[in-house]
Amino acid sequence: MTENKPKIKKKSSYNASEITVLKGLDPVRRRPGMYIGNTASEGLHHLIWEAVDNAIDEAMAGYCDKIEVKLLPGGKVSVSDNGRGIPVDRHRVTKKSALETVMTTLHAGAKFGGEGYKVSGGLHGVGVSVVNALSSWMRSEVKRNGKLWYQEYKKGKPSTKLMTGKNIKGTGTTQIFQPDAEVFSTLEFDLKTVLNHLRQQAYLTKGVSIKIIDEREKQIKGVGYPSYTFYFEGGIASYVKHLNINNEVEQKNIFYVSKEREGVGIEIALQYCIDFRTSIYSFANNIHTVEGGMHLTGFKTAILKVLNDYAKENNILKDKDGSLTSEDVKEGLTAVISVKIKDPQFEGQTKAKLGNIEARSAIYSVCKDYFSAFLNEHPNDAKAILGKCLIASQARKAARSARDAVIRKGALKGFTLPGKLADCSSRKAEDSELFIVEGDSAGGSAKQGRDRNTQAILPLRGKILNVERTRLDKMLANKEIKSMVIALGTNIGEDFNIEKLRYHKIVIMTDADVDGSHIRTLLLTFFYRYFPDLVYAGHIYIAQPPLYQIKKGSEIKWIYTDEELEQVMKDWGIKVDLEDIEELPVEEMVKEDETETAEDDKKANTKKFNIQRYKGLGEMNPEQLWETTMNPETRKMKRVSIKDVAEADEVFERLMGSDVEHRKRFIQTHATSVKNLDI
Repeated sequence: MTENKPKIKKKSSYNASEITVLKGLDPVRRRPGMYIGNTASEGLHHLIWEAVDNAIDEAMAGYCDKIEVKLLPGGKVSVSDNGRGIPVDRHRVTKKSALETVMTTLHAGAKFGGEGYKVSGGLHGVGVSVVNALSSWMRSEVKRNGKLWYQEYKKGKPSTKLMTGKNIKGTGTTQIFQPDAEVFSTLEFDLKTVLNHLRQQAYLTKGVSIKIIDEREKQIKGVGYPSYTFYFEGGIASYVKHLNINNEVEQKNIFYVSKEREGVGIEIALQYCIDFRTSIYSFANNIHTVEGGMHLTGFKTAILKVLNDYAKENNILKDKDGSLTSEDVKEGLTAVISVKIKDPQFEGQTKAKLGNIEARSAIYSVCKDYFSAFLNEHPNDAKAILGKCLIASQARKAARSARDAVIRKGALKGFTLPGKLADCSSRKAEDSELFIVEGDSAGGSAKQGRDRNTQAILPLRGKILNVERTRLDKMLANKEIKSMVIALGTNIGEDFNIEKLRYHKIVIMTDADVDGSHIRTLLLTFFYRYFPDLVYAGHIYIAQPPLYQIKKGSEIKWIYTDEELEQVMKDWGIKVDLEDIEELPVEEMVKEDETETAEDDKKANTKKFNIQRYKGLGEMNPEQLWETTMNPETRKMKRVSIKDVAEADEVFERLMGSDVEHRKRFIQTHATSVKNLDI
């Protein structure tokens, strides 16, 4: 038996000349993704967040109460604050002005040692220099010592000396920058994204006014450019109130505390709703820690202990009932926790998780003391909260029985798969795709047209249950939902395990009509509420079947949007009203180019046109469905992602919740913008 040993390459010249040393901000331009995540829309907007973070740091230090962000024509952005202004005197180490040092050097700033900032957010002090490095042009203006100071940069390098302008009152910093087209795939800032992020920052920094002005739009006569101002005196208590604006609350008074303990500044706000879902948002130095961390652990532990102690002391919970679990006390809870800490230890470059041990003990201590006092001072709220938790406990036990029954029944069918699932032959999850298809007709076409090796088909009959306000035990009684749970293989609820996911692409494939849109929304609600980790991990997709097929002689084009159809019709000289395509039968849609005379027609051998509108997947044969919607080489799919969890919660609550009036107002507001509405 011979042992396969790796081949050793012959020695080559590997010496100091092989080592590349990047100077200044060159590393940022070489690997921008390491600093801002990516160079797409998210990374582009991150430039604004970093510039704003510096202003927020001034506010948290107590030196700033006004921040202004302007979206300027030509893709430029201006961020101003009325803080102390970046120092402009000569730096003893770099021998340059402090302003130039901060703007052109990584890890230079008052956040590294010294007493400039007690706490700070941003990219560990590299934020504004990263913005400078990734901008084709940038200008820093500082109001300080009664004068206006300014310096300009190109791609992170000074293009002018530090200049002194006119005498001026007040203090502050203004950063104006233009993202570099050589770096970013898009240069279009989205106003809604900017507003959502800065609203959140205003909640987290109470008493600070953040104004956004969109100077890309036309000025309104007598008003000026469109502008928005966020100012919340109540801080995160106002944030919780905003998050629950569409929810029926169980607890009338919002619990709020703001204290400092063990050198950690702590803010906690919470309120229980009648809803089943949990919405807990944790922040460290105003940075959203989406994966939680020590501060979130301390909070959850304290809440569980306080509620169990109160329930037993007041005979609400009997010994035979046992104790409440963390799942019981989370149901219906909306909470925001925010810590301000001098030396935050984040796990990972994206700061998704806080690792400071002291944050756990500090927030546990504060939450235990003050939430316990709140329950004693508000007995009606305490009774409502504990009643909610007891119902959740009973439902949890019923759901466990229902879930176990689903898994047991599924196991009897072999490999836990439902009978109507046409599974793929591959057992590699990373290669496998599950198409969830509307109806047996489309399911039949999909089964015949698919790649049997990697593509599985699960047809659904009718519309599934709306799970927005449905408990797990009732949900699992629904046959269609039960089939999906078994097919996914991850289990559900407490026993969910993403490692057991059988398909890395789960594709929602519905008809291009109102019913199809409704089914798609019901499925998205199901995945978001009960399988959020699949959404966060990027496993959920939406298929994009074509809306039209257009023929010109033997040439065929598949069209996916109305705008694309209009362009093709223009290019091919077709003159048909789009509304006619919706209303007329397919066989009447054969048109000749009426601009040609009979003689011209003979000369040019003009072909006839045929346009067909597809409203259902079942209208396509298996070959067409494969070619347009399922073939990895030619298909178009949308990956479902979540940029703002709070906004996503609000959208699902508005569209799928129990508040009919709120949904009615939404429909009335947006009804006129709907295209291709089938009635």
